[in-house]
Amino acid sequence: MAKMASRHPNGPTDGWSDVPRMFRESDAPLPAPWQDIFGPLRRATPDALVVVGQFGQSIDGRIATVSGDSHYINGDAGLAHLHRLRALVDAVVVGVGTAVADDPQLTVRRVAGPSPMRVVIDPNGRLPATARLLAHDGIRRLVITRDGTCPALPAEIETVGLPAPDGKIAPAAILAALAARGIRRILIEGGADTVSRFLAAGCLDRLHVVIAPIIIGSGAPSVTLPPIERVADALRAPIRAHALGDEVLLDCDLGSQRIPVRMAKTSM
Repeated sequence: MAKMASRHPNGPTDGWSDVPRMFRESDAPLPAPWQDIFGPLRRATPDALVVVGQFGQSIDGRIATVSGDSHYINGDAGLAHLHRLRALVDAVVVGVGTAVADDPQLTVRRVAGPSPMRVVIDPNGRLPATARLLAHDGIRRLVITRDGTCPALPAEIETVGLPAPDGKIAPAAILAALAARGIRRILIEGGADTVSRFLAAGCLDRLHVVIAPIIIGSGAPSVTLPPIERVADALRAPIRAHALGDEVLLDCDLGSQRIPVRMAKTSM
């Protein structure tokens, strides 16, 4: 059963500004109300990684209309939550489909805090050199591609080649490559296929689902997983609900199902 926590503020005096520093440098509880929602991301895991997936959706589980329009399903409070997550992690990860379609910046702009390393999963070298997330702003940028692929990117962009036997790179291999580069807290931001693949692979500790007060009716679903025959076989996770303005955040605890990641050998 979900537990409804207190309503979270989203204004300039909401007590957030010092949270990113405290989150990284102190073991003391974060100031209310942030401990309840972000405290779980500080907990140690067997492989020292904390991996959180995030997406925003409508009440009926849609992330876009049938035409592909998705800007913006979530309102200001939901978007601020996404930027808070970015401010607390070491790296934010998106698939190349999202990078090409949305051309996101993946920086922290709506709240106080540092921007994380930006990572794109691009097995076939589709990412254009003009992508905004590759902007030269002093933040590390990494493109994960398939072994043998040579993407045409600026020289300062880090790249890593990983096996992709079925045309897709295994989520566990991606996490191992990030861990080998000192990355410990990781946000899998999108798109839906990328988050779904990490979820199906048992590679998420938490899943944050921000539900907007709208019903779209038809369109792209937020999660696509392999089919099951019985409800008894469904993936189950303890959840807590937090009010974000007129939206609701579901914080799903997947830690008991997460597969520990081993350091995988990678090629550059």
